Amino acid sequence: MTTDHSLAARGLTLGYGDRTVIRDLDLELTPGKITVIVGANGSGKSTLLKSMARLLGPQAGSVVLDGKDIHRMPTKEVARILGLLPQSPIAPEGIIVSDLVGRGRHPHQGAFARWTAEDDRAVADALHVTSTVDLADRAVDELSGGQRQRVWVAMVLAQQSGLLLLDEPTTFLDVAHQVEVLDLLTDLNLRTGTTIAMVLHDLNLAARYADHLVAVHAGGIHSQGASKDVLTEEMVDAVFGLTSRVIDDPVSGKPLVLPVGRHHSGRE
Repeated sequence: MTTDHSLAARGLTLGYGDRTVIRDLDLELTPGKITVIVGANGSGKSTLLKSMARLLGPQAGSVVLDGKDIHRMPTKEVARILGLLPQSPIAPEGIIVSDLVGRGRHPHQGAFARWTAEDDRAVADALHVTSTVDLADRAVDELSGGQRQRVWVAMVLAQQSGLLLLDEPTTFLDVAHQVEVLDLLTDLNLRTGTTIAMVLHDLNLAARYADHLVAVHAGGIHSQGASKDVLTEEMVDAVFGLTSRVIDDPVSGKPLVLPVGRHHSGRE
């Protein structure tokens, strides 16, 4: 797998109809690292990820993949390089898990879509690392929310792309499975050098797993960099409107956000 791909937003303006969500934004993913995007609901973080994955065209600016405008590249060429897990993926009715995960191999198949031993290995590996081997013969629509989310992650992993974009990959998962999914993405990054960008709601998990943290606010980037430099009490107040205390996480050494709240602030 080639992992020296580059992906960047340059002067990107995005919106829906007359409503602008992102304005004149610049962001470059660090190759071989994990970038995590955080922000309040409606801040534009998912919209940004959609455009970087070529699902939403820009009103201005561009998204550049390996030096080329991603919106002008052939679909299959993009899919060989970049994998995407959207926020609410929809599986075809009645499809079984192994077939859904196998769809991650489509970009690598030729004109006659012949299945190869390499495809078998990629699917088997993806099922194994996501602990979904025992679900392989089950219908996706019969699974729990957490099981289904792990299967979607497996499909993206089976694609074996050098760039991976994930919008809320821990949705529907309990805390144990959230950590499990983020650990396996970190393992993938460390083992293969895959460049990963994901949107997360949980600030503490974002801080723990990010090599590069990006805080989105009011249609632009409020701050970005190492977790210790970005995740401050001032940022949490400005971006989320939340009073907090930020301390060192005793497990990871990264910042840990403690929300204050009216009932624990010492004030009525």
